[in-house]
Amino acid sequence: MARAYNFSPGPSQLPLAVLEQAARELVEYSSSGQSVMEMSHRSKDYEAIIARCEADLRELMGIPDNYKVLFLQGGASTQFAAVPMNLMNGSGKADYMVTGQFAKKAAKEAAKYGKVNVVASSEADTYSYIPQPDPEKVDPQADYFYICYNNTIYGTVFQAPPETGNVPLVADISSCILSAPLDVTKFGLLFAGAQKNLGPAGVTIVIVREDLLGKARPDTPTMLDYKVMADNGSMYNTPPCYSIYMVGLVLQWLKGMGGVDAIYEKNKEKAAILYDFLDHSKLFKNSVRPDCRSLMNVTFVTGDPELDKKFVAEAAAAGLLNLKGHRSVGGMRASIYNAMPREGVEALVAFMKEFEAKNG
Repeated sequence: MARAYNFSPGPSQLPLAVLEQAARELVEYSSSGQSVMEMSHRSKDYEAIIARCEADLRELMGIPDNYKVLFLQGGASTQFAAVPMNLMNGSGKADYMVTGQFAKKAAKEAAKYGKVNVVASSEADTYSYIPQPDPEKVDPQADYFYICYNNTIYGTVFQAPPETGNVPLVADISSCILSAPLDVTKFGLLFAGAQKNLGPAGVTIVIVREDLLGKARPDTPTMLDYKVMADNGSMYNTPPCYSIYMVGLVLQWLKGMGGVDAIYEKNKEKAAILYDFLDHSKLFKNSVRPDCRSLMNVTFVTGDPELDKKFVAEAAAAGLLNLKGHRSVGGMRASIYNAMPREGVEALVAFMKEFEAKNG
């Protein structure tokens, strides 16, 4: 079997070792006589799986005891509504930084439940950088301050979380979770869809500080109430059992790689290889401001839509898959999450050099 290098932004490439272990355990997990797909979520076998998954995530991220870890369904986009339903119930106001399409969607959704105050936006410049919040717009009475930490479509990332004082900071970390060290105590709530850097689609992880629980609007659906989910150990109903199991395997793989600090060094090396080529290329260009460049999602263009299309097609034929940029911006995008080996990035750069020589 010849596996290609998959640069998809999500669902993304998984570590081969994880896929192989899942294949071995697909029909029967341990000595249970059944697959995890068939297993009762109330069984001792599954309770051990989800408990280990949470324990490993807490260890890798340094999650303090006063934070709850929830394994939910509905994707990160469901959190666009769940966050204001659970948190926008003091002043009824929230500050949002709009640094990409997903942050813009989150702000639009939150506006259904209270007043959204956009304190910074880079939309006018095609989200090519992370702006600074306007101090005059920041509301110290806001119920929370919202950011999307890594912007998958545009290839930008916060270098550090903004200082928000006593206002809880909320962050969508779907495309950068576990890719670099992150101080959880700087945040009131973090959430991430698994399918970019954690596992297959189907589970969304929410990490929420305990003092923020129990404040949901009266009309909040039970399934979106963080306190209900926390009180029931993410098992108010049947959780996405197999997706959680797969996340657990990825976490074990990451621990075997040396943890977040070790993978961060590898991620910096991979990104540097690609950005260095782009900075010296006469054909390809990255338009993100250098101090805002993502380590996970690298965007680039040739300047000619037809040539971009040709590049994507020829790259796929060469075993470099899913390099087409998001439909809203075009061009190309290489998502180089934790599971992408250095060899994959080196193969991409080698192909880009060859393509440039033939088409530049």
